[in-house]
Amino acid sequence: MNLADRLETKFRLDINQKKALNKLKLFSVTDLLFHFPVRYNDTSEAKQISELIPGEVTTVFGKVSKLKTKKSFRSKIPMAEGEIEDLSGKIKITWFNQAYLAKMLHDGENAKLTGHVTKGKYGLYLANPEFEKTPDIDSPDSLFKKNDSENTGFSYPIYHETRGITSKWFYHAIEKILREKTLDNIGDYIPEDILKKYNLPTLKTSLIWIHKPKNKRDAESARKRFAFEEVFCIQLERQHDKFEYRKNKSFQIKTDINQFVSRFPFTPTNSQKKSIETILNDMAKDFPMSRLLEGDVGSGKTAVAATAAYAVIKQEKDCPSLKSGEGQSFSGNLQVAYMAPTEILAAQHFESFIQYFRHLPINIGLITGSGCRKFPSKVNPLGWTDISRTQLLKWTAEGTIPILIGTHALIQKTVKFKNLALVVIDEQHRFGTAQRRKLVRKDNIAPHLLSMTATPIPRTLALTIYGDLDLSLLDEMPAGRKQIITEIITPNKRSETYEKIREELKNGRQLYVICPRIEEPDPEKEMAVQAKSAIAEAKRLKKEVFQEYKIGVLHSKMSKEKKEKTMKDFTENKIHILCATSVIEVGVNVPNATIIIIEGAERFGLAQLHQLRGRVIRSNYQAYCYVFADAKSDKTIQRLKALKTAKNGFELAELDLSLRGSGELGGTKQWGISDLGMEAIKNLKMVEAARTEAIHLISEDPELSKYPFLKNKVKEKVKEFHFE
Repeated sequence: MNLADRLETKFRLDINQKKALNKLKLFSVTDLLFHFPVRYNDTSEAKQISELIPGEVTTVFGKVSKLKTKKSFRSKIPMAEGEIEDLSGKIKITWFNQAYLAKMLHDGENAKLTGHVTKGKYGLYLANPEFEKTPDIDSPDSLFKKNDSENTGFSYPIYHETRGITSKWFYHAIEKILREKTLDNIGDYIPEDILKKYNLPTLKTSLIWIHKPKNKRDAESARKRFAFEEVFCIQLERQHDKFEYRKNKSFQIKTDINQFVSRFPFTPTNSQKKSIETILNDMAKDFPMSRLLEGDVGSGKTAVAATAAYAVIKQEKDCPSLKSGEGQSFSGNLQVAYMAPTEILAAQHFESFIQYFRHLPINIGLITGSGCRKFPSKVNPLGWTDISRTQLLKWTAEGTIPILIGTHALIQKTVKFKNLALVVIDEQHRFGTAQRRKLVRKDNIAPHLLSMTATPIPRTLALTIYGDLDLSLLDEMPAGRKQIITEIITPNKRSETYEKIREELKNGRQLYVICPRIEEPDPEKEMAVQAKSAIAEAKRLKKEVFQEYKIGVLHSKMSKEKKEKTMKDFTENKIHILCATSVIEVGVNVPNATIIIIEGAERFGLAQLHQLRGRVIRSNYQAYCYVFADAKSDKTIQRLKALKTAKNGFELAELDLSLRGSGELGGTKQWGISDLGMEAIKNLKMVEAARTEAIHLISEDPELSKYPFLKNKVKEKVKEFHFE
């Protein structure tokens, strides 16, 4: 059997199995080998039935039989009964109040049962055991053998199934592939010295150990290797992107910014000072900066961006005959493009930059789909004026406008800069390589790139998915900012909370209400997520709670125009309460909105809750966040309580990663990283090792010409990732 063989040529597949394999995207022998088990039946922890002791909780493996349902003699409690047998003996099974379980197992099936060994009138029985069906292995007796030299009991893999194909089918198919020595000629794409350095098994050994581990240690070694491999491939792609972008020259910026910073109406935090210093050092080099600035809402990212912009636009004055790294000279101002994800945010940044730069004789432009503006106006030197798009584009091309703020439109072909030296991208950290290439001029001069986000990302995840960007953190809040009051509200405290909110609304403040859904779930639809919807909640609040206030709705299915209109009305206090989905996360600045209710809070990650909460810390008014949780479990309430104790978003993001588990972080959905890769991302040492090796390899051999196997693997992996 060869690795490239199609599955239908090597296995007899019925129509349902073919459909199931297609659904799982398994077409070749290689695909099947890389369909890893989700867990293992650890028979080494099981006891033989003859060894069971009353009072202990134990696990047994065996064949179930005599399954039936009945009602208890005196209390008439519905119950299920049966027996489980292994080579050493048998024991009775009893499920109280769970009669349906007898219908989920069938006589003659192999199963793993974990329950309380109880002494009854007629001997021992397992009380209310949890059960798991186990594969019907070729020789059922082997399942219960002890001290087998080939197997210590840890080699019964459980695979992800779908309708039409079972874990048992995968077990036998993989057995056949391994039996036919398919792996004998398989080459390894990870260089041998890296495998030895980190004590990782070879590809052949890893594939055998992940499907047929002799013990827990072997299974973990194999998973560790594949986790490392995934992060390593991402890092190689990212470091190659970084290497390519750095081949370009850039404008060397060397400006004294002290005078500008001294005018701030606040004292910069230490992390702001440190980030500004790092950015200035980056921009003083002759290759382009690529930096990601992470910071909580309100931590002062805009001030850092404004300082970087000042350094760029002042450079021409200090050095009229500015030279690029190639020694070419440029006339006219250097320019800054500031890109925001929405028109509302672009307009907000335009207003902020006017405050930062109004003391300087410079022009600032705004370009969005709704129109264009320029500061200062000839009529009013302290204000802005509307201008035509044609005029703005002309002035930008001539270099007359050194700072241009706008939406994604400002990097399109129609917008031409004379000397674009810095691009600031707000909440667009997945601004991809292809988009970045568009910024490079024909003479290979590329602007410096500063990407900014308020999304708290665990350090390991940031180092991986944004491996081509250097990281800076703003982990302090400006002095004097009031701490937000966060309360976890259980259903019985709702009415009381609404009254507190009413008092704030009477004082002229505004309220966000965040819901997990846009519309109500279909009651006919099975398994529909039962959660509050923004549309229904707005109607309910208007009818039952806040009749006297104007309530608006905002969600992702609305047209761009409707969203913009709703946010404009909320910003201008024409809407007092805004019911929205989490679309509100990204950078909206309404200083008067000081209260936020988050419905169904257990459905959001901690980092996302923290970011939503950040919407209401935009002013010096006291802000309130009411986390409405319907969940009854202590674990959920404890998790939500972390919102009250964590110092910043980064701490919460790390906690989220450890508490929620990698799969729940949405790795596959959000980034294209498998659960195994996300598992690696919980391990800082592994991420740093993969990053170090990738940087070393790309610096020595950027195109991986000495490692053709590895190059192909990276290409293959990159197709699965969707960062941009």
